[in-house]
Amino acid sequence: MAHPRTTSVASGWPSFAKHGTFIRNQATLKAPSMDFALTDAQQQIRDQVLRICARFDDAYWLERDSTATFPHAFFDTMAESGWLGIAMPEAYGGSGLGITEASIMMQAVAESGAAMSGASAIHINIFGLNPVVVYGNDEQKARMLPPLIAGKNKACFGVTEPNAGLNTTEITTRAERHGDHYRVFGNKIWTSTAQVANKILLLARTTPLDQIKRKSQGMTLFYTDLDRTRAEVRLIHKMGRHAVDSNMVFFDDMRIPVEDRIGEEGEGFRYLIHGLNPERILIAAEAVGMGRCAIDRAARYARERVVFGRPIGQNQAIQHPLAKLWAELESANLMAFKAAWLYDQGLECGVEANAAKYLGAEAGYHACEQAVMTHGGMGYAQEYHVERLFRESLIPRIAPVSRELILSYLAERVLGLPKSY
Repeated sequence: MAHPRTTSVASGWPSFAKHGTFIRNQATLKAPSMDFALTDAQQQIRDQVLRICARFDDAYWLERDSTATFPHAFFDTMAESGWLGIAMPEAYGGSGLGITEASIMMQAVAESGAAMSGASAIHINIFGLNPVVVYGNDEQKARMLPPLIAGKNKACFGVTEPNAGLNTTEITTRAERHGDHYRVFGNKIWTSTAQVANKILLLARTTPLDQIKRKSQGMTLFYTDLDRTRAEVRLIHKMGRHAVDSNMVFFDDMRIPVEDRIGEEGEGFRYLIHGLNPERILIAAEAVGMGRCAIDRAARYARERVVFGRPIGQNQAIQHPLAKLWAELESANLMAFKAAWLYDQGLECGVEANAAKYLGAEAGYHACEQAVMTHGGMGYAQEYHVERLFRESLIPRIAPVSRELILSYLAERVLGLPKSY
């Protein structure tokens, strides 16, 4: 997809120039209308990321999954190469590019075989601090963004709660103002990377529900230190993506300085909403990338596996499902990059972002499932890695929003049907 803004390539890629990997020229990334082809610059993003990912092979990701170990080497390499700041402002060490470029990068990571383990390890760095970029003051941006872009800080995302689920307006974790600081009490669930993070983007209620006019009011957003003397992080044992931890976090009088509050008190939910569409777009691109990886492995196996004197890929019962899923993945990909293009143009993209997340997650899941079935019994063995992809393919279907809620949203917004939730 052509980039929607007029940005000099020479001025837009400061983090890559020091490595000598980016070909400088004075071409611009301007698109008066949407294009279906990657620009030369965007193709270089994909190629360079895939070259980095090639250093981290199947054995690396299997070992991280088997031992439930965070992929520090991968994270550090991506940070050192300047990729964590791809969509962050240039003034703070980023590349100042768009969600389109970020999606290309994250899709390449997932497609390389790193799947959701690789994508989730760096995911929050790409979109998570978008509220700080948009609503933070100059001091906060200068203090918070450079260490995240450089990989010196690892952040986690504290929003979801056990008794609220997707109904974020019902959260009960509270932050009480006491002079120059807040005191936080409550708990969060499904907080990824909290085992390794030193920072947290936290949404907490600062005004009780019974004292506000609208449920979306009274919540405040913070980006602050994760103080483990006042926050207990408890690992959730799960089905897949063991390399990137998921947790419950219990806050017992954790102190947050007022200067770590993002924007105005009580407006945190509005700030958080600003980052939801980019998150859905990135998840869609990652799911498509993972599905492509699965289809590629299945097709390779089908070409090589000989049964009854012929490769199984010669059988239409093998060919047709794989061909169908290839088409579904490419269709989902178009929706994902349409949504990214709209977002980068500053246009409304809620419908497209949600549709992309739905389509990408479904196509990615079915591609990974079919890859296992194509391998037959060996698909269940770790040796061929498709079982790992299949386990991780469930994540985009479930998080950060369910298929059913997306369909309800589309029914309301596109079809004009009554709101059902």
